[in-house]
Amino acid sequence: MIAELGQFALILAFVVALFQSLALFAGLRTRDAVVHGFARAGAIAQFVLVLAAFACLTVLFATSDFTALVVAENSHTDKPMLYKITGVWGNHEGSMLLWGLILTGYTAALAWSAKPVEARLISLTFAVQSLITAAFTAFLLFTSNPFARLWPGPENGQDLNPLLQDPGLASHPPMLYAGYVGFSITFSFAVAALIDGRVDARWARIVRPWALTAWTFLTIGIALGASWAYYELGWGGWWAWDPVENASLMPWLAGTAFIHSLRVMEKRDTLKAWTILLALMTFALSMAGTFLVRSGIITSVHAFAVDPERGVFILAILVALIGGSLLIYGLRAGLLKPTGVFSAVSRESLLLINNLVLAAACGLVFFGTFYPLFITTVSNETVTVGAPFYNNTFNPMLGALLVLVPISGLLAWKRGKLMPVLRDLAPAAIAAIAGGVAALWIADRGLIAGALGTALAVWVAVGVVIDLAKRFKLGEIAFAASLARMARLPLGIWGMAVAHFGLAVVVFAITGVSAWKQETSAFLMPGQHLDIRQLTITLDRVEQVEGRNYVAERGYLTARRDQQVVSQLTAERRLYPVRGMSTTESAIHARATGDLYVTIGQPSPEHGWPVHVYLYPFAMWLWIGSAVLGLGGLLSIADRGRRSLVAKAAPVQAKEAGR
Repeated sequence: MIAELGQFALILAFVVALFQSLALFAGLRTRDAVVHGFARAGAIAQFVLVLAAFACLTVLFATSDFTALVVAENSHTDKPMLYKITGVWGNHEGSMLLWGLILTGYTAALAWSAKPVEARLISLTFAVQSLITAAFTAFLLFTSNPFARLWPGPENGQDLNPLLQDPGLASHPPMLYAGYVGFSITFSFAVAALIDGRVDARWARIVRPWALTAWTFLTIGIALGASWAYYELGWGGWWAWDPVENASLMPWLAGTAFIHSLRVMEKRDTLKAWTILLALMTFALSMAGTFLVRSGIITSVHAFAVDPERGVFILAILVALIGGSLLIYGLRAGLLKPTGVFSAVSRESLLLINNLVLAAACGLVFFGTFYPLFITTVSNETVTVGAPFYNNTFNPMLGALLVLVPISGLLAWKRGKLMPVLRDLAPAAIAAIAGGVAALWIADRGLIAGALGTALAVWVAVGVVIDLAKRFKLGEIAFAASLARMARLPLGIWGMAVAHFGLAVVVFAITGVSAWKQETSAFLMPGQHLDIRQLTITLDRVEQVEGRNYVAERGYLTARRDQQVVSQLTAERRLYPVRGMSTTESAIHARATGDLYVTIGQPSPEHGWPVHVYLYPFAMWLWIGSAVLGLGGLLSIADRGRRSLVAKAAPVQAKEAGR
């Protein structure tokens, strides 16, 4: 009965979304004011119906109802309740239902927050958004039904992929999807503006909070995924340029360009055509990532779909939405003429260069991701594009981008002067050179990349501090006055500064992890040890343990430096009998200066257990920097909300003042 209720709610959601989209488009043509009144109610109804369907699927998993096919294939009675619940989206059907829930959630949020002054634009946005919802609910109903029945139901299920039985699964997919799907709103706003024929600074101000929200969620989602790969997969890395990882990086790069371009458009009413194109392409890349993961054309722990029919359906949605939007863009391009002008030396110019570099980097990742798939499709050849390709192409682009970050923050709008800015940034340049030389001397004199990465991180971080000091007029006016200016600084400026500082921290951490890592391995019997740098790692003992739905070999290890105990470590090799799969649970001793990372593998009767030890300098700062980067996005979003409240209060205050 629960499954049938969920199925019915999903069918109703499809009908409501399709009807609302068609009705709104028809109503806008006839300018029927009554039709506009249905927009918000329809948006909220879609969310409530999809939420009901999602709740029904959650109940099926929580109660281990194996007459539901998706539960039988992805759950087990012995599985802990946490993984029963997170298993709802640990499969293709459930994850796509989560996709739909977040999609309708954004639409409902727009219905709740939209202002009546932009009724036509908002109604058009609802129409486009509802069309996307109708397409995805159709995809669920016709190719990926999460409520399909299995009669008779088995006594037990096939369990969830052991790699997904991790607390990280509770947060990583929802956050990532909130980023992916969040760009659907900016896409719908862009198509609505093209149809309406009005793209201006007002439009940019409306759209920018939604873009920031999606970008922030995507940033956090990528960081959570990287940390999950780091501690769960047991290979010691956090990023492998896997196609699924690239699928999230591409919309992040395009989204980063988009939010900077929106800022230029909001401030100077220029770059209109480019900004609209970025809005369309950012969501297109999110859709392309969905196709890549859900089509079955790649094999990955993230990729659940193996039915080509599903891939064809998603590809059809992708072609229809993106092809249609680009057609409208081409027809309405003549309306996107800028009104603002700026000189070659200005903040607008550097932000445009920033956009072009980000777009080129995104194109590079797109090529590296899809070229091997294209070659494999049209021939029997297998082509691999790995880390060396990206290190030699993507990294130089990132370096060029980082050089521009502090400069663009200090340049004036419309017309700036470069020499005063460079003089202001002289301390940052000196600090960057000093940091690079120190890294080259202390860490490894043969690694130029480590020195360059450190120099760039210091350059950006000190540049952020100099930018803030200039805004506070620190040293130019009384200290109390500087503090007052600090208190009045808009949250948007703080958000920009915090995000750029977080980026510097991430770059520094990536440099440390990539350039100065060390690793070693050996077969050890209990009591034996191996050495790495100044550390001695001893395998004390190995015990057999039983979990609720797995059995494990748990290794207890001790790390010593100069006979002094540094850390007691526990690493596991787990076997999940139902799936017949094994996983590695790494042991990590995290410190500010670096992580000691240890795993054990399948034992050999003659040689003992394979013990792998890695040293990753500054790995902790990857997650700290990512959190700071996300905090910058949150501060910028909060600033948009505060400005909105101020704008609402201003007419009221003016009215009261006139009495």
